[in-house]
Amino acid sequence: MPVNRLALIRYKTIDNCLRNRFRKWTIHNLVEACSDALFEFEGKYQGVSLRTVQLDIQNMRSEKLGYNAPIVVVDKKYYTYDDPDYSITNMPLTPDDISVISQITHTLQQFQGFSQFADMHDVLKKIENKIFAINNKNKTIIDFEKNNNLKGLEFIDPVYNAIKEKKNLKVVYQPFSAKNPIIILLSPYLLKEYRNRWFVFGAWKKNRHATPLALDRILRLTCTSDYPFDTNSEPDFEKYFNNIIGVTKHTNRPIEEIVFHVTTNEAPYVITKPFHHSQKIINTDETGTTFSLNLILNFEAERELIGFGESLTILKPDWFRKRFKERVTKMLANYNQTV
Repeated sequence: MPVNRLALIRYKTIDNCLRNRFRKWTIHNLVEACSDALFEFEGKYQGVSLRTVQLDIQNMRSEKLGYNAPIVVVDKKYYTYDDPDYSITNMPLTPDDISVISQITHTLQQFQGFSQFADMHDVLKKIENKIFAINNKNKTIIDFEKNNNLKGLEFIDPVYNAIKEKKNLKVVYQPFSAKNPIIILLSPYLLKEYRNRWFVFGAWKKNRHATPLALDRILRLTCTSDYPFDTNSEPDFEKYFNNIIGVTKHTNRPIEEIVFHVTTNEAPYVITKPFHHSQKIINTDETGTTFSLNLILNFEAERELIGFGESLTILKPDWFRKRFKERVTKMLANYNQTV
């Protein structure tokens, strides 16, 4: 049964609602949620009728779409899934689905030699591996890093669409350092993954420069047309990330040369997986290897370096060496305490 794009948006919205068991959902709540979702995706109001959502629920319950969704009505009023772990996104692919995906993947592989498609390699490998696993009774040959408990993944689609369509977002955001959530008016420019966490970069209405927001700290977001989309503050992201590790960029800090020594046993790990593209070997002797980096220091860079523990010693700059010494002293104090 062919399904159009608007119907898929409604099905996904209903699915997200019914998976949220912290709220009770009436049919009118579902109608409102579907209307809001279509507004976010389409940028214009498209009212959804009660009859349409009732038919959507009926289709999701049936075998027409292959969902067989266990949708039940509680207290003759509230809709929910009888199985709390159910989701239409967990449905297995049909043989026809696998065949179509295989054909698309094969077509995309023809473009891998072009520089414009260089970043498709990892994506295609993931798709190929998934198809291989399905065809071979879930036996995988590549195990990609993943975190199934990661929060905020439900915001990737609406943020992506807002970036593509140049729409502002009203974000309810809970910083780690604040007791209460804050409201941010954001013109989003870029979605970026770092260490299995997702961030959205955009210009805040109040400070007009690209600032990362972690998706796992977002509580709610909606599109807003209360002010013009800021097209003037978007940086050149090719250059933006060139001098940092991770996602945090302190605009008031200069690029510095960081010199550090790594013991003989651990040096090969740093050589084969550099911290940053600016990494260079200064010299090697019987004690280990001395390296240099040229970048803007931030929390992520500090965490990467200190992760090598006693095998890595900061030599300069002096202020960074002193900071490392203070952190190591605090770590030692933790272990000197009686448990």
